[in-house]
Amino acid sequence: MTEILFYHLQGQKLEGVLPALLEKSLERGWKVVVQGASEERIEALDAHLWTYRDDGFLPHGTWREPEAAQQPVLLTLTESNPNGATVRFLIDGAPMPVDTQSYQRIVLLFDGDDAEAVTAARAHWSAVKEKGLEATYWQADEQGRWAKKA
Repeated sequence: MTEILFYHLQGQKLEGVLPALLEKSLERGWKVVVQGASEERIEALDAHLWTYRDDGFLPHGTWREPEAAQQPVLLTLTESNPNGATVRFLIDGAPMPVDTQSYQRIVLLFDGDDAEAVTAARAHWSAVKEKGLEATYWQADEQGRWAKKA
């Protein structure tokens, strides 16, 4: 059954949180697709994932590249899954995929300082629960570690 994880970013930027979550996914042997809502954001994340650490980078590509199917992490604006990812990250209000059952995990990251993002996340939470899917809610504690809240 697909797990739906809601990550509430409070006082945190996506650029600071997403790389660590992607690294953990790759450590587990999962292929990942990250779906955003704007080309500007995808381009910024593409650049960021090459330079966010001095001692390494996250191997990734975008949906526009000819070798998109071979990428361990694929950044996209579309609902397609060309790299056969088992984990899908949704950022900046990207819609919940229709084919939720084709993923092991769907991770929805939302900005807790944005009222519209919080409202949208609540609506997604309700829809997921109505469908009988497993959903968990995560929030960072005072030390910045993710804690399961629901």
